[in-house]
Amino acid sequence: MFNDIGPLELVALVVLAVLVFGPDKLPKMIQDVTRTIRKIREFSETAKADIREELGPEFKDFEFEDLNPKTFLRKQLDNDELGLKEIRNGFDLKKEMAEVTDAVHSRASESSAPGSGTASGSGSGSGATVDMTKKPEKPGEDDRPPFDADAT
Repeated sequence: MFNDIGPLELVALVVLAVLVFGPDKLPKMIQDVTRTIRKIREFSETAKADIREELGPEFKDFEFEDLNPKTFLRKQLDNDELGLKEIRNGFDLKKEMAEVTDAVHSRASESSAPGSGTASGSGSGSGATVDMTKKPEKPGEDDRPPFDADAT
């Protein structure tokens, strides 16, 4: 529970507790806190037992820790019934992004090269490039879909 508290921090907490509550009331406060923690743990254990009893024998292997999404995903990925490890290992996002950027940069350099011939976008074929500096044409009034007042 307190795995990330170091010894110096623990000493600081004890000194702060002595200063706030005083040496007279501190033992009583510690007893009250430990009693409350015990009651909470007892309540949670009985609640877990009641839930397991209500679920029946079909869920005898049910663990409440599996309700944590991180634990559930980790368990499913380790199970590997669906072949997710193979898919995850076969897909390299950095490699895919590098290929896409290389393709974009090579097309941009081809279209900006002098004498490419199809840089204006007037060519019609698989080798034609589109001029990205040209503004797209705005559709006319007739190109709009009809307005339906009942749909809004």
